[in-house]
Amino acid sequence: MRRTHNRQRAILQTRKAESAEGQRPDKTGCRMDYRRCIYQKYATLFQDASDTFDSEGSKRWGRAYRYYLRGWLPDYKEARIVDLACGGGRLLHFLKMQNFTNVRGVDISKEQVQQARQVVPDVIEADVIEFLEAHRDSFDLIMGLDIVEHFHKPEVLRFLDAAYGGLKIGGRVVLQTPNAESPWGTMHRYNDFTHEVCFNPNALTRLMRLTGFTEIEPREMGPVPLGYSLASTVRYAVWRAIRAGLKIWNFAEMGETGSGVFTRVFLISGVKT
Repeated sequence: MRRTHNRQRAILQTRKAESAEGQRPDKTGCRMDYRRCIYQKYATLFQDASDTFDSEGSKRWGRAYRYYLRGWLPDYKEARIVDLACGGGRLLHFLKMQNFTNVRGVDISKEQVQQARQVVPDVIEADVIEFLEAHRDSFDLIMGLDIVEHFHKPEVLRFLDAAYGGLKIGGRVVLQTPNAESPWGTMHRYNDFTHEVCFNPNALTRLMRLTGFTEIEPREMGPVPLGYSLASTVRYAVWRAIRAGLKIWNFAEMGETGSGVFTRVFLISGVKT
């Protein structure tokens, strides 16, 4: 009798625990979709962002991007530009400072949308792939800094297809992503739990070519040689020596110098023709 009573009590306790577990609120949805869970608090917990947009810090950041994006920005200031995964709005601020007048942002994180709206009002909370698929032949420039590495492999191809479809003829896409060809590329690859894939310039070039892009050009994102600061100019000279060493390393091991794009993050651009 005692063993039967103990068994019944154990069953009752198990049922109570299961009932409590079922009633426990799962506010973030982490069990079903970890990316959605993280993006809900991406600005505060993963970017250490403040509530107020730092315009001075953004200006310093933008000085380097004037060099990185040389020759890739539209010639006319009324060009339709969208910044995908716009984050806290630094690139939007940079484009605004370059006097572009038709700029909008898209991000899946409510926190980051609220921050970016301090820069420009036209920022929407949406899935960027769905946004592009709903805006075909719409943009002269599509920017995507630190976004493509967040997709699963099937999503990467869908994203590139959607970006190509979202551009006008002659329009350009610019992406920024961690560089698997850099000796330090894995630092950025694993610096964010939502990073799913990593590319080197060769791999991403071929995928962009597959989805229709032409005039594809990868670029390093190292020290700015002139016009930023004396320290940056000195660092650029040092970086040139390091790059030469990496090319020698590649040649000694493989008989070729590699892509020549060795910074831990790189940019890549393609055009819709």
